[in-house]
Amino acid sequence: MTVQKTSADLYQDYVEKMQKIADVRNAMSVLGWDQETYLPPAGAAFRGRQLTTLSTIAHELFADEALGALLKELNNRTDLSAIQKKNAALSLEDYEKNRKYPAAFVAELSSATNAAYHAWIKARKENSFAVFEPLLARMVQLKKQEADILGYTGHPYDALLNEYEKGADVQMLDTIFRDVKNSLLPLLQQIALRDVPDRRFLNRHYAKDQQWEFGLGILRSMGYDFNAGRQDVSEHPFTTSFNPQDVRVTTRIDEQDLGNMTWSCIHEGGHALYEQGLPAEEYGLPCGEAASLGIHESQSRLWENNVGRSLIFWQHHYGNLQGIFRSNLLAVPLQNFYKAINLVQPSLIRTEADELTYHFHVMIRYEIEKGLLDGSLQTKDLRDVWNQYYLDYLQVKVPDDLRGVLQDIHWSHGSFGYFPTYSLGSFYAAQLYNAAVQQVPGLENAIAAGSYNTLLEWLRNNIHRYGRFYTSNELCEKVTGEKLSFKYFLAYAQQKFGGIYEL
Repeated sequence: MTVQKTSADLYQDYVEKMQKIADVRNAMSVLGWDQETYLPPAGAAFRGRQLTTLSTIAHELFADEALGALLKELNNRTDLSAIQKKNAALSLEDYEKNRKYPAAFVAELSSATNAAYHAWIKARKENSFAVFEPLLARMVQLKKQEADILGYTGHPYDALLNEYEKGADVQMLDTIFRDVKNSLLPLLQQIALRDVPDRRFLNRHYAKDQQWEFGLGILRSMGYDFNAGRQDVSEHPFTTSFNPQDVRVTTRIDEQDLGNMTWSCIHEGGHALYEQGLPAEEYGLPCGEAASLGIHESQSRLWENNVGRSLIFWQHHYGNLQGIFRSNLLAVPLQNFYKAINLVQPSLIRTEADELTYHFHVMIRYEIEKGLLDGSLQTKDLRDVWNQYYLDYLQVKVPDDLRGVLQDIHWSHGSFGYFPTYSLGSFYAAQLYNAAVQQVPGLENAIAAGSYNTLLEWLRNNIHRYGRFYTSNELCEKVTGEKLSFKYFLAYAQQKFGGIYEL
């Protein structure tokens, strides 16, 4: 006679299976972190083999039919807690989505991605979009197929966007980017008529070791736990998490650009604080994971911009920075420093863009991706379309493909639907920060005094502890009382930059 397992026993079986998968994936993450930081060049080929092996194991574990049966049975049980129900439901959703992909398609996409990446590298070396275009065209066709595999009711872009920002769709993004065009363009036009703040002092020589120590101090002051993490140097700053007790960040140091290290530390620190704040008891389960890329980006942008580029932040830290780099900064007043670090000036490169023009870089990519997926735009026309967008929105003329259509790695990876999360992160950040200021008396006085415990505690209680329990917009509405609204970022931008540029 078969004895039916209790819901508690079934749930424990589920937890053990999911945590085993998480163990494999996090072992991959450790190898990936090492690859970006300390791996000797000769080890690259074997490292690729090791990552492929672990990736295959993780995929097989998550595609196991026994896991699917367990998830379906759990979702039929009525005696689970709210968090248990949410974990089981989200895992089943992830499982069924994973099972939608035919093996032949997965293999073809993997092969196309590898070919596209190497073509992109070659195209950048030759400064020629034509080298990349045929591979990109194939990638777009595969992404159209993927949208069909996943399914959608509105625009094919919705299916791919949902992979990064669950619940968001083209209708939502069209509304937000319409607000960007209608509201930020006039502000940029006003700023363009004002004198450009002098930022040359930021490009004097800043010794690497002194920058490093200053960055560590900033991270500590933010509340980053070095007993549960570490910082290293990498070509491209990133944050990686193996569990809430081991969250690592990297930074990049340019001795001729103080801002490079400073704000990469703060930005990655924001990501890391989120990961360190996720509930450890939910390790391997959806409620132990970040809500979305947009919410993750909101945490880094909130610390980097709303806090780290604010006047009150530097009222506390600037004296220390002047003391470290006396010859460079002692004669530079705080107000001049503040204006310099918030310079607004249209540019060619997305990753180097300021806080306002950045969203036009993202919007251009969104419009292009949407057009490629619905067929209104062809890859052969992409260079011309890209260049025209930059002229129309940012009044900059693109001189070559390297600084134009070839600048981002995302399309070679097949990451269509990713770019909008960068802007959504900034817009969520503005709305969340506004809520924090309204809900926590004296918050900005504490920030001005160099104390961030109150802000971090608010983020822990309102954002971090929920994991994926809520979608981005559900979480935003729960915390702020309304769904994402561009008006908060606009009000923040008008107040901040209106003051800096005396508008």
